[in-house]
Amino acid sequence: MDRKTIFVAVACFGLLIVWSQLVNKIYPPVPKPPPGTNLVSTVGVQTTNPSAPAATSASAATTTGTVTSPMPLLPFSGREETLVVTNTNARYTFTSHGGGVKLIELVGYPETVSHPHNKNLPLTNDLAELNTPHAAAVLMILADESVQGDGEFALTPTATGVRAEKSLTNGLRLVKEFQVSTNYLLHTTVRLENTSSRTLTLPAQEWVIGTATPMGPDDKGQTEGVFWYDGKRTEEKLLPWFENKGFLFWGGVPHPEFRAGQSNVVWAAAENQFFVLIAMPGTPAQQIVSRPVDLPRPSEGPASLSNSPAPKGFQTALVYPQSILEPGQFIERKINFYAGPKEYRTLARVADRFQNSVDLIMGFGGFFGFFSKILLLGMNWLHFALKLPYGWAIIVITIIFKTLFWPLTQASTRSMKRMQALQPQMAAIKEKYKDDPLKANKRTMEFMKENKVSPLGGCLPMLLQMPVFIGFFYMIRTAIELRGATFLWVSDLSKPDTLYIIKGLGFIPFLGTPEGLPINLLPIFMGATMLWQAQLTPPSPGMDPAQAKMMRYMPLIFIGFLYNYSAGLALYWTVQNLLSVLQTKLIKMGDPVKATSTVLTPLSKKSK
Repeated sequence: MDRKTIFVAVACFGLLIVWSQLVNKIYPPVPKPPPGTNLVSTVGVQTTNPSAPAATSASAATTTGTVTSPMPLLPFSGREETLVVTNTNARYTFTSHGGGVKLIELVGYPETVSHPHNKNLPLTNDLAELNTPHAAAVLMILADESVQGDGEFALTPTATGVRAEKSLTNGLRLVKEFQVSTNYLLHTTVRLENTSSRTLTLPAQEWVIGTATPMGPDDKGQTEGVFWYDGKRTEEKLLPWFENKGFLFWGGVPHPEFRAGQSNVVWAAAENQFFVLIAMPGTPAQQIVSRPVDLPRPSEGPASLSNSPAPKGFQTALVYPQSILEPGQFIERKINFYAGPKEYRTLARVADRFQNSVDLIMGFGGFFGFFSKILLLGMNWLHFALKLPYGWAIIVITIIFKTLFWPLTQASTRSMKRMQALQPQMAAIKEKYKDDPLKANKRTMEFMKENKVSPLGGCLPMLLQMPVFIGFFYMIRTAIELRGATFLWVSDLSKPDTLYIIKGLGFIPFLGTPEGLPINLLPIFMGATMLWQAQLTPPSPGMDPAQAKMMRYMPLIFIGFLYNYSAGLALYWTVQNLLSVLQTKLIKMGDPVKATSTVLTPLSKKSK
């Protein structure tokens, strides 16, 4: 495959990345129609009130209620009471303010991992946290005062968790039962009862799932956002979507909220790169809504600098419509929460238990997700079965895939060499029929067929390996196994292998950060091996010199794109390049191809 073909492939790959954003700019999506009615999960008649009229329907009346503005979070005036429940997975802090979970701390995961080679990055001994005390508590119900009241709940410890209760002056009684379980699960039941003798109209409500937050002072929050599933497909919106900075000369307007669903929200999540809060209602919720919230600026790390954006969180909630409760009626909804790491084996067990495909939160849906899943399972098998460190597991996986593609790549290389040898004859054909392009093209195709070469022969291996690379790219985003995994000088394969930072050079495009210019060795090695590989493939005869020069420096573009990405991806691509160089040299040594002496054959009668 000549450099022109490589250039076209890279350009197409870049266009593929920005295609959806480009189309949305030119052809804005049509707004979704208003959602339909969502029936409540369980409705019954309160038997302790014999004078209340019996319900005449199996369900309380509900009406369509599309929320067009954020639900108010009423200020709390009373003293906050908290209860802490701990198991082997996490420490849950329940609060009387809103009657929910204020904070979830994961016992087995630190907030940040050590950076022994980089003194500029902060270290903490805190646990990884889900949700934040600066936003609404998990399972807080946001509505007007007819549902919230003053927001103060009475907390009572139970054998397996906590009960939060509240009675409002209008006769509405709210009871929330929390049961802490294994596999990072939290089982909840919420009951809204009408204890009065009159009909209550409950407005539309937002039941808070939680707030996605940065993982620590050095987390830029690019992978924070919302993820949901409707039973058929998933949808994810991260910080760049909310910021909507635009593309090239198209300026964007920030999105104040993300809203989706038509009584089909099977589960929804507030997520960051490696941790997630997932709400799995017993009956699909009407809608999901997520909005950015401001977080306090930390005292250290990149986000503490005045020239960097203030940190953002994304508060996500299930939306339930307006409903009517007759005297004695109640609404009861069960919601299971997963609050833990994006660890595939655990999520697969949860998905199997509830039959809800919640493991798709890993991003393993779709064509490229298939390869991501295979790569993750293979990497974990090498780590646990063969006791290989994750860095060496990445190298072994790269060697395995390179070996599988070896025969195809070898045939492709031979085809490329034959194409190069035939270039003079093909140029002669074009010159002979320069006044008849159609005949020139037809004669060229016949000539290649006679010499058993194909213009696509050099592209096929690259196209077949592209899903593996993209799958690895997506796998790295959520593979918590790589978090804190070391390799040689690399202290964390899920982050750049920064050795130190040069202050004052943060203005350099693509490479600089608010702190300065990081020195990351693996992306530099990756670029060097790409240049080496490019040198082994000389430009095709007749290629424009300017184009040849551009292709010679193409690896520099890849360095810019991946310089501040994870060290695991740079390690994979570096090993891939080295193996390609080795393969090219072995093919040249073992199977030399002599320049063809074929002369220009006359046109066949059929060609004429």
